[in-house]
Amino acid sequence: MQLNGRIGGRTARLACSLSILALAASLSACGGGGDTATTSDTAASGESVSGDIQIDGSSTVYPIAEAMAEEFQGANPDARVTVGVSGSGGGFKKFCAGETDISNASRPIKEEEAAACEAAGIEFAEVPIAYDGITLVTNNENDWATCLTIEQLNTMWSPDSEGAVTNWNQVDPSFPDQALELYGPGTDSGTFDYFTEEVNGEEGASRGDYTASEDDNVIVTGVESSSGSLGYFGYAYYEENEGALKALEVENEDGTCVAPSSEVIADGSYNPMSRPLFIYVKKESYDTKPQVKAFVDYQLADANGELVKEAGYITLPSADMEESRSKVESL
Repeated sequence: MQLNGRIGGRTARLACSLSILALAASLSACGGGGDTATTSDTAASGESVSGDIQIDGSSTVYPIAEAMAEEFQGANPDARVTVGVSGSGGGFKKFCAGETDISNASRPIKEEEAAACEAAGIEFAEVPIAYDGITLVTNNENDWATCLTIEQLNTMWSPDSEGAVTNWNQVDPSFPDQALELYGPGTDSGTFDYFTEEVNGEEGASRGDYTASEDDNVIVTGVESSSGSLGYFGYAYYEENEGALKALEVENEDGTCVAPSSEVIADGSYNPMSRPLFIYVKKESYDTKPQVKAFVDYQLADANGELVKEAGYITLPSADMEESRSKVESL
């Protein structure tokens, strides 16, 4: 399941490591003899659909799902789209237990999660839908930190720093004698997994003495309330709170300090903090529930790329979006 374009970087390597399992678990119907629909079928028919659609997972993907659900229900008044936010890991638990039709994720599914789905007979397609940039934020009173390196972030967030690194001047001697207060996603979050792997070299390897929440608005409130704070979450949440928080630049692999923006997330220069976002579509739901098929097709329609932008994220290049549509059509 290799991905085109910029998705073909770190995430593609992760996806490739899961390819045998994921293909067995999720794409066994690929190339089947049944008719496949295009993403424009629902719009072209003008027919309204009805029924429930259950979605859960990543808080990062939530703004996209919420925007899509609102517009979709406007066009289909008898459809009821429920979008939960239990983190990528929590979403996969529900998805593989058969509780949801679609799982939002800010990281690829893990081997053990895919195995749980396979054991439960849950077939699915992994579908990239947008790009995001993890954004590091501090309090507006912070006038000493502008650009952080991965090494400095590791000093802050390493498991070895727990209870030991508690002051900004321990991160850099030029920083003031100011208590360091950290806020971030909980361990069920795909953003947590991605960030800890990039910063600490191992997924899930993080200090535990920070304020953790699956609700990114809690992180916003915490950073706002403390002059020595630092937190991280998806770019959309920074855009929503731009006046209340200060976004930090990150030194990329070329040694250049880059501030997060739609442009640098899209062109790949905001590395290593840019990444693709996914939905996981349950084959049975897509096959047997017209409302689920209609919603997925709606979300992947070119015309609805503006909703992705309005939610604060970056649309996929046309070639990658076409591959995403092919993934669900193969179901």
